[in-house]
Amino acid sequence: MSTLESEIDDLWTAYDDGEIDADAAGEDAHATLEAFLEALEGGEIRAAEKRGSEWEANEWVKRGILLNFGLRRNRAYGYGDVDHYDVLPLRETEDLGERGTRNTPDGTTIRRGAYLGSDCIMMSPSFVNIGAYVGDGTLVDSCDTVGSCAQIGENVKLGANTLIGGVLEPVENAPVIVEDNVSLGAGCRVTSGFVVSENSVVGENTLLTPRIPVYDLVEEEVLYGELPADRRAFTRFVESSISDHDLFEGGAYKPAVVATDLETETLEATEREDALRE
Repeated sequence: MSTLESEIDDLWTAYDDGEIDADAAGEDAHATLEAFLEALEGGEIRAAEKRGSEWEANEWVKRGILLNFGLRRNRAYGYGDVDHYDVLPLRETEDLGERGTRNTPDGTTIRRGAYLGSDCIMMSPSFVNIGAYVGDGTLVDSCDTVGSCAQIGENVKLGANTLIGGVLEPVENAPVIVEDNVSLGAGCRVTSGFVVSENSVVGENTLLTPRIPVYDLVEEEVLYGELPADRRAFTRFVESSISDHDLFEGGAYKPAVVATDLETETLEATEREDALRE
């Protein structure tokens, strides 16, 4: 166990037992909290990691994030002409330029404890919360939100007005995961620990949450909480179990996600384009 992890665990025990709070936290506690945030921002620690084929939460990291709320006082921060109240300031961004990462002016907000890799682009307005990890080459487009602890891979495209949920609590639950080379169309919503596997393309306005079934036409199975790799996914409506109710003239339907083979769909689209050009 690392020194930082053991210090966070000790602080958590004291906090959970009611022995320390925001008023009683001293210099040593705040030094640990600062070192923790710096480690998050440097990508040295993460709220979740892939072990084998499964994503698992790092519970001590999520506890460290919660401690940064519980052991800090709410106070005023000023940025230009704008004042706001929070327990944390915004993240310093001098290191981003050195890595080729851009955050456009007038509305890109990065909270302390968030990691952005090299050659990322944040378009305004957009928001990345504490504990989030955004991999190299990823685009966070206008009006996007990346929630606390969300893990975004490399070369991901988050279309405009996309919401990536987080999952900070419970600490044992893995957060939302978007793996490498995924493209999410405008208006997508990914919540409640859903995993979007690598190389997938998701159509605009698609809702991905464990409560909505994913009909995988490649393996001919129904999945919950994940979209397999190399899929093209889009929203469709399927007949509901209450479709024959008197209140629903013409039938009641519920949302579902349909997943097809990415390579096949891409080939067909290319063939249609060639035919149009001819």
